[in-house]
Amino acid sequence: MIRWTSEPGAALEVGGVQLEYACYGPLPGQEPTLVLLHEGLGCVAVWRAFPTRLAEATGLGVFVYSRQGYGGSTPVSLPRPLTYMEQEAENVLAPVMDAAGLGEVILLGHSDGATIASLYAGSISDRRVRGLVLIAPHFFVEGSGLDAIRTAGAEFASGDLKQRLARYHDDVDGAFLGWHDVWTDPNFAHWNVADAIDHWRIPVLAIQGDEDPYGTIAQIEEIETRIYAPLEVKILPDCGHAPHLERPEETHAAITEFCARLIRLEREDVRLA
Repeated sequence: MIRWTSEPGAALEVGGVQLEYACYGPLPGQEPTLVLLHEGLGCVAVWRAFPTRLAEATGLGVFVYSRQGYGGSTPVSLPRPLTYMEQEAENVLAPVMDAAGLGEVILLGHSDGATIASLYAGSISDRRVRGLVLIAPHFFVEGSGLDAIRTAGAEFASGDLKQRLARYHDDVDGAFLGWHDVWTDPNFAHWNVADAIDHWRIPVLAIQGDEDPYGTIAQIEEIETRIYAPLEVKILPDCGHAPHLERPEETHAAITEFCARLIRLEREDVRLA
């Protein structure tokens, strides 16, 4: 197992790539671990105090890492493939959890990270994964979301967005363009991975801000239409793309209650068995 630490500079190697990580709360084996999967411009530092608060509120371990191309992790070659989220789910996430020595986990993803968690749960048979927490997930492309991404592209090119992101990413061009250029590629317009929902067989909590510029309530409605597993939905009014930062109290409460119910039910099942 890796060194369980929140100190800056910790890194694990997966497939010859160095990925920065941080850990909080109980060790694997003591309690289940929440695995945090960041957004398309995120990394360990962009979560801010969320992992610490989550560990304190839930009593669970929290493992967070920066995907390749983000934060202090190994840079990525551009252009990224249009299937970069599928490849992350199918080829990277399991080896990361193996390298970290994780046991039972709940995958918690934000934006692109929520999509990666969704794809993993829908395509990989992994008994370690006991539940999903999806914050602002994407299953298909929406015109309003593309408008927001193009606006971000203009701010990166001529505003101060590049300077602000450079505080978090060693390779800021790779981090931003690797995300922006895929989503705005004309060949990406028909991308749709909603069929992953059909294969979920674990409890799911979906959280969405009703003023998210990058995705509408239609993404959550897609889950409600297709899911066969237990589902809880939290729609936050007057909230944008990052509920865990914009509406932290409600978001923490929803996640904490979901995790507590999930673990209680699992332990009751074990006793009955």
